[in-house]
Amino acid sequence: MNTRKVVFLFNSTLLIGTTFGFLIGFILDFQTHINDISNLRFGGIAMIAITAGIWTVIAQMGFFAYLTIHRFGLGIFKTASLWNKVQVVIIAFALFDLMFFRHLLFAEEGESMLGYAWMPLLLLTYGLIVAYIKSKDTNFTAFVPTLFFMVVVTTIEWVPALSENDFTFLINAIVPLLVANTWQILVLHRLHAQPNGRQPTVLQDQERNKQITRKTQETKSRKKAR
Repeated sequence: MNTRKVVFLFNSTLLIGTTFGFLIGFILDFQTHINDISNLRFGGIAMIAITAGIWTVIAQMGFFAYLTIHRFGLGIFKTASLWNKVQVVIIAFALFDLMFFRHLLFAEEGESMLGYAWMPLLLLTYGLIVAYIKSKDTNFTAFVPTLFFMVVVTTIEWVPALSENDFTFLINAIVPLLVANTWQILVLHRLHAQPNGRQPTVLQDQERNKQITRKTQETKSRKKAR
């Protein structure tokens, strides 16, 4: 993927995530913002846009961090199958922790933990939908990595909002995060596609990396020989 495509991914993600984040922030406090506009006060409107932009940038950082972690995972566990199994275990832990720790921090006396299960269940459902679309567009090996990204990475990015028991704050954070992450993961294979339009497999990527390493070593050897 060349620089032009990276710039496109960054700018398009920032625009889409900020736009949706701005819209949900405006809708959640609609009357207040309408009154501000009628009184020519635009500070609140600007703050919504800035906040949505910040969450979108956090999503972008999480995305590129995951791409690095994914490569490390493939290198450490050697096979995509084993790495996928590890990711499934981490997904299960992340979903449980999302329920357990919010119950631990915010539950009132006698309140059941099941009352906090709706959040991880909704996130899992959305992640499954995105992972299905991704695997349908590429291949089934993309299902688990996509689900991991949409559940685990999104949860980590969401932590600053999860530390507060404020529904509006949670929604203002999760919407730009989910929109940005969905866009990034679904557009990546189109930007990274081969000339024939097909997505390179993990084995093809590994073989390409080996060829690059081999050529680099050959170049260094020729320079030393001179």
